[in-house]
Amino acid sequence: MNSTLIALAVIFSQLSLVAFGGGNTILPEMHRQVTDVHHWLTDADFAALFALAQAAPGPNMMVVPLIGWHVAGWAGMLVSTAAIFGPSSVLTAVALRLWRRFKQHPWRQAVQAGLIPISVGLVAASAVLIVRAADHEWILVAISAGVAVVASRTRLHPLWLLAAGAAVGWSGFGQ
Repeated sequence: MNSTLIALAVIFSQLSLVAFGGGNTILPEMHRQVTDVHHWLTDADFAALFALAQAAPGPNMMVVPLIGWHVAGWAGMLVSTAAIFGPSSVLTAVALRLWRRFKQHPWRQAVQAGLIPISVGLVAASAVLIVRAADHEWILVAISAGVAVVASRTRLHPLWLLAAGAAVGWSGFGQ
């Protein structure tokens, strides 16, 4: 159990430090670590925990405590939570102080402009990963594509889209 807790701490501490653009940017590597490297979860388990975390209030990365709990119970949940939120919080505090200090420097605008497309690309890669992990039938791919279109073109709250997906799943449509 101790080696599992150490592995959770190492994985999520490292991911915490590279989560530029938000937590969803690290989903591909998180998925790879917990499914392919450590085999703690299946693709379907990962997708289910991610969906549950997105439906819950709170930070975007609530999937991490769920993974920790699934892998190592309460201790896993506590370790993974501290590992994902601790290092990035310290780094953010330091970076914010420096960001304010160098407010008038021209390189700051260049850095900010460069981080935007990187963040967008990482979020898009995360979306593709979740669709691949969850959608194994044509109807599920079609539903994901439809939801992506509706979400990107309307101001409909994402919880309505989640509720619609749950209703489709509950009805047994596509099975």
